Amino acid sequence: MNANRRVLIFVTVATAIYLLSSILAAAFDWKWMPAKRVNLISDVIHSNTDNEDSANLANGFDSTSLLTVTVPLKDKIRNFDLYHKGHFITDFSDDTNAVVLEKFIKKLYDLNNGKQQKVRIAYFGDSMIEGDLLTQTLRKLLQQAFGGSGVGFVPITSQVSQFRTTVNANYSGGWQDENFKTDGNKSKLYISGHVFRSGGDWVQMNDRTITDTSAIIEKSLLCGYSSHPVNIKVNNVTVPVMADKPVNRIVLEKSKSASIRVSVSDVQLPVYGISFESGSGVILDNFSFRGITGLEFAKVDSSFLTSIAAANPYDLIIFQYGVNLLFRPNDKNFNWYARAMMPVIKKIKNCFPQSEFLLVSTADRAFRYGGEYRSAVGIDSLVKIQALLAYETGSSFYNQFETMGGANSIVQWASQKPSLANKDYVHPNFKGAEILGKYFFQAILQDYDKYSATQK
Repeated sequence: MNANRRVLIFVTVATAIYLLSSILAAAFDWKWMPAKRVNLISDVIHSNTDNEDSANLANGFDSTSLLTVTVPLKDKIRNFDLYHKGHFITDFSDDTNAVVLEKFIKKLYDLNNGKQQKVRIAYFGDSMIEGDLLTQTLRKLLQQAFGGSGVGFVPITSQVSQFRTTVNANYSGGWQDENFKTDGNKSKLYISGHVFRSGGDWVQMNDRTITDTSAIIEKSLLCGYSSHPVNIKVNNVTVPVMADKPVNRIVLEKSKSASIRVSVSDVQLPVYGISFESGSGVILDNFSFRGITGLEFAKVDSSFLTSIAAANPYDLIIFQYGVNLLFRPNDKNFNWYARAMMPVIKKIKNCFPQSEFLLVSTADRAFRYGGEYRSAVGIDSLVKIQALLAYETGSSFYNQFETMGGANSIVQWASQKPSLANKDYVHPNFKGAEILGKYFFQAILQDYDKYSATQK
């Protein structure tokens, strides 16, 4: 028997086995894991389990036992349907006059009333916030309202460094970049999704967000552990660095200057980025990574995340993903994402116990259906799944899709003059992102006004 015939027989037999098991599974609710993973008739049969899964999630129970029971929310009556509301941050409390992000808002209130402290925000997302879009507007408005200067965290290198307007960054070409998309161990990646190494390379950055020329700006190097002292150059002056913790925040300079040049000559030192921040006020870090869904954080070690939290005690963590789940025009079932994302959110919340967690839904995106562009047919299902993730983990939720205008809003944004979105029908442009940033700020301000009313 020649090799080609053996291969043909093997493929035929294997296909027959999987086809038979798929039919048995559909007919008799028979479960065999390999057949579940490769179901050859999944596109021609309809199962009620998808709808049941969503219904069970909303009730705090999942029949597959992969999701946990609903997290109690301070004994408040909860209303899941609040997730439909745009321009509104909800923790699903039926009392819509109650403060949602209570600890975070209290820190803003204290800051606004003279207390010197930093209020830190980590904003995670995909290409929707790439180049500091949306976050640059949110940062600017929060700093104007409550104080603070500085762009916050900036990665050493970036594929959008020439696109980003809030920082001027130039760097030499020898930096090694390990990240979510490269091969290798992901357990010690920074929360930016990157770790950089250098054998003598340099980076120069200029923070362009600073309007108060009298502000003292702290420039800090964020890096990992080194078993020995490391000499780095800061503005051409050699500075000894002791990086003796898993994650280190090392102040390199405090001055009115908005620029810094850093050179690292030890390839063993994991380098993450540089942070520009004032001694008090709102600091908002943009952690954008193109093409991801948030599931990538499952690969990062929990103890390492805890070390990051110790070096960066964030008051509010914002997660905005989803558009990369809508890469096929006819997808409607995202229950798999709920099951996979649930432990990721739990892990991050456990590793950052002092942080409040806000999950932001996907914005609108469109595909061509019947000769015209319309919102993805599965976008309502995805937004509901994201809301369920927030509901089940005791997190807050912000419906970006409805805030943007709901169904077909991305089409309207792209076609209007002047346009607010690109003709890829996925990404808001600078003008559109600025509008979304303002909307987000107004939603936070609503929560702030509720808290202020209780202090009078």
